[in-house]
Amino acid sequence: MVDLDVDRARAFWWGLAAVFGLIVAYVVHAFIGTFVFAIFIYYATRPAYKRIRRRIRRRSVAAVLSLAVFALPAVALLAYTIAIALQELDKLNGDQLGPVMVLIEPYVNVSDIVENPAGLIEQGSVETAQSTLLAALDYIGFVGTGLLHLFVMFALAYYMLKDGSRLSRWFIQFGDERGVLETYARAVDQDFVSIFFGNILNAIITGAIGAISFNLLNLLGPPSLQIPYPALLGVLTGVASLIPVVGMKIIYVPMLGYLGYAAYLQDGGFGFVALVAGVTIVVVDLLPDFILRPYVSGRNLHIGLVMFSYILGPLLFGWHGIFLGPIILVLVFHFARIVLPELLSGATIRPVAVDPTYLTRTETTPPPDDPKYSVDGSHDDADDPSPADQPVDGASNSDDGPKTR
Repeated sequence: MVDLDVDRARAFWWGLAAVFGLIVAYVVHAFIGTFVFAIFIYYATRPAYKRIRRRIRRRSVAAVLSLAVFALPAVALLAYTIAIALQELDKLNGDQLGPVMVLIEPYVNVSDIVENPAGLIEQGSVETAQSTLLAALDYIGFVGTGLLHLFVMFALAYYMLKDGSRLSRWFIQFGDERGVLETYARAVDQDFVSIFFGNILNAIITGAIGAISFNLLNLLGPPSLQIPYPALLGVLTGVASLIPVVGMKIIYVPMLGYLGYAAYLQDGGFGFVALVAGVTIVVVDLLPDFILRPYVSGRNLHIGLVMFSYILGPLLFGWHGIFLGPIILVLVFHFARIVLPELLSGATIRPVAVDPTYLTRTETTPPPDDPKYSVDGSHDDADDPSPADQPVDGASNSDDGPKTR
């Protein structure tokens, strides 16, 4: 008979941990788009949050201001731009677009009553009224679900801004004595800033600027010489800005060629074409680069890998793949660069400890680096510290420095 030395208590806790892990994985999978967009909002507003924190001590107020002043208007502008682009995409020939029209149909044709409100009076049947009512209820449910996801996004981003330093300090407590986990977390955090605050935010702002600029230019141009589908082309310029080397030129150069050819056929309107070219090059192309690119740092990733993550992410995971693809790339890249060599070398990676302040409320040897500082380098001087954050054994936690007795 084989004698198995099994620690039943430890096996029970590992089993419970597996159950909790499956539950968390299910929740994250069900709301994966909401979670990854919340991460994007967090990294896009974190630089503004840090600047506000220099003048406002309360973390909760600084987080609310960061989201209300920067994130909420940006999301509203993005939603408006996408809505206009979808309407213009719906104007194209559905036979030419093929399966794409099947995907956007629920978002464009809201209900039959919106498309043809007189149909109810003409037909006057109970079946038509019931089908229209059901379609309207589906639309209300769609809007309600969208608002719920939007609330969860901003709530997650708020708590990540407010309590992110506490979470990162708790996380690095599980690291080894040589700081492998902390090094990995810092590298991932830096590249998340580069990808979300740099590349994707630049693409979103560029797309919004392009859509607004092209629509305004159409107001100034002659009726016979207009930019086709201005909002859609603006969104495409933002997406194309993620492509290295050529960037958005693959969108606006053919557009300018089309306008030039149309002006040639009309024997006039070259001044408007020159105006469109100047605004596109200066306002849409150069202006976002000069304003946003200086803030992008920590480009440790190969630009080709980043490009493929943007391309393959939406193909594999849907619309949220544009955020999830780069997240997976960063996690895998730095795991192979930092953690994998440690595993292959056979060195033992031992955790330091779970945060002792939550267990014994006594001082212990801190982990590598000052635990007051989080992975992102921010200082956690909370406005409403919890008991676990209170100083131990009379130590001072004040920002005024040591006191002279």
